[in-house]
Amino acid sequence: MATLSPSTDPQYLLRDLLRVPGLLSLARVPLMVLFALVAHRPWWAFGVLALAGLTDVLDGWWARRFGQTSPMGAVVDGATDKIFVLGVVITLAVTHRLTPWEAVVLGARDIGEALLAAVVLLRRDAPARHHEQRADVFGKATTVLQFAAVLLALWRSPATPWAVVLTGALGALTAAHYARRSL
Repeated sequence: MATLSPSTDPQYLLRDLLRVPGLLSLARVPLMVLFALVAHRPWWAFGVLALAGLTDVLDGWWARRFGQTSPMGAVVDGATDKIFVLGVVITLAVTHRLTPWEAVVLGARDIGEALLAAVVLLRRDAPARHHEQRADVFGKATTVLQFAAVLLALWRSPATPWAVVLTGALGALTAAHYARRSL
């Protein structure tokens, strides 16, 4: 891939974190902590998950609607998604709602994306970093399955292992798809 000139290189500006989309993305970090505190109460935990999902939808909508999209916003949105998922999965494992194996499988896409982000960052390839952040139908479907598996785990459903395996399989395919697209 060609190197960008400084005039076309994406700008990662800290001030973008103080705009509404950045603040909505950053809100997922304290929501992760709140999830850990209420995980023993499934309905409260569901409410926190719903609120985190709402921030994820609203940050992108607001950014597009009011012309506040930015490379920093894309990176922060993706990073806070990963942090939130990691916190939820660890909480479910610590509270014995998921086995350690299920926790790893449930996070297959996120683990793959984190490894991909590390490779792309090591390449110092700004266009690839920005391109890698765009979700598609595979990513959205994996998120829906992850959410379903988490809900099943919260209520200790016997269907949880099946949902985890299905989510992990689609998550691994999604991570491979993102890797192919970015590399």
